[in-house]
Amino acid sequence: MTFNLPTSVSAAFLTDLYAQYRQDRTHVDASWAQFFDSLGDDATSLIAENRGASWAPRQAANTDDPTMLPTPIITSKDNKPSAGGVSLDQLKAAVQDSARLSSMIREFRVRGHLESNLDPLGLWERKEHPELKPQAYGFNEGDLDRPLLVNALGLQTATLKQVVGKLRQIYCGTIAFEFMHIQDPVQRTWMINKIENELPTQSAQKSDHENLLYDLTRAEGLEQFLQKKYTGTKRFGLEGGESTICAIEEILRHGSTTGLREVAIGMAHRGRLNVLTNILQKPFVGLFAEFQGTSAKPDDVQGSGDVKYHMGFSSDRQYSGHAVHLSLAPNPSHLEAVNPVVMGRVRAKQLQRKDTDRNATMGILIHGDAAFPGQGVVAETLLLSGLEGYTTGGTIHIITNNQIGFTTTPEYG
Repeated sequence: MTFNLPTSVSAAFLTDLYAQYRQDRTHVDASWAQFFDSLGDDATSLIAENRGASWAPRQAANTDDPTMLPTPIITSKDNKPSAGGVSLDQLKAAVQDSARLSSMIREFRVRGHLESNLDPLGLWERKEHPELKPQAYGFNEGDLDRPLLVNALGLQTATLKQVVGKLRQIYCGTIAFEFMHIQDPVQRTWMINKIENELPTQSAQKSDHENLLYDLTRAEGLEQFLQKKYTGTKRFGLEGGESTICAIEEILRHGSTTGLREVAIGMAHRGRLNVLTNILQKPFVGLFAEFQGTSAKPDDVQGSGDVKYHMGFSSDRQYSGHAVHLSLAPNPSHLEAVNPVVMGRVRAKQLQRKDTDRNATMGILIHGDAAFPGQGVVAETLLLSGLEGYTTGGTIHIITNNQIGFTTTPEYG
């Protein structure tokens, strides 16, 4: 019987298969058993290469360790494969292809966001990153249609062209991911599984489209009305960023089904009036009264005297039969200063609720596209999140860039 080795073989797959062969050669396909038989003593050197340097950490010796190799069954005196079999050089070349493919996939996970399409207005030309080209890993044009054993991206076998196409679809589209800096390997693996194996299979239902259209219409309708009714009045509109309302509503809809009961929100000026009315359901009569220069609460004596895009609000919303309390923190013109205030509020609410799992209370911070990387308080708040005494279990950050007004250009953002 002859054995034809796949064009590319994963080193991890190969060693795992060899471990099964060691225990009982009937545990693997007959063609694989014959292949391992034909390797003879060369199998020892091959697996040793896959193990890495001699000083690398070793697993404890046990019968499941594929690196603890016995002498395989020898089918020929010179340890060479039979006619039509696979030579050690061919196997090494196949494993090398697999290593190159794995390196390319990892590089897309690390740098794919650098070629993502985050500029809907086409204001600048995206540059190709040299490390996102197959040529950087030793592949050439002739390899594009060659089948490879992938064992990633939800694929078992695929051509190089198909692998690159799927990598670009996942990491270089209109949605980008940057997560390989995360130190916890469990969290990184979770992200990879969600991004590469689950996201592509998800599809929106008709009700989802209807909800998004409803949210988008409310947001756009308010902006158009304010523009016509109060022309020339400073209001820090959300034009170009109306999808922010859709995103927050979808977060609240989904969160309510998983136990979310309270959300603290902090944000900048831009889009604040839209969030107040369409998310927290502040009465429109109150907002219009503030545009007219009067108090939203005329019965109040004096009042804060603050402008309408500094004010906070709180309310209770119903999602899927669950009540969710929403609060928008008031903040002055030093916009990002509200970030640690909101985080402190979330932490305090979690203590009050005895929410040790940190699932019932959450924070949402909405930033301007230039303020997020430019103001130090943002980085300081992110660093505090890693301390046990300050962590809130995670915060959702929404960065609004409507490319209108006080925003940075795409190539610098």
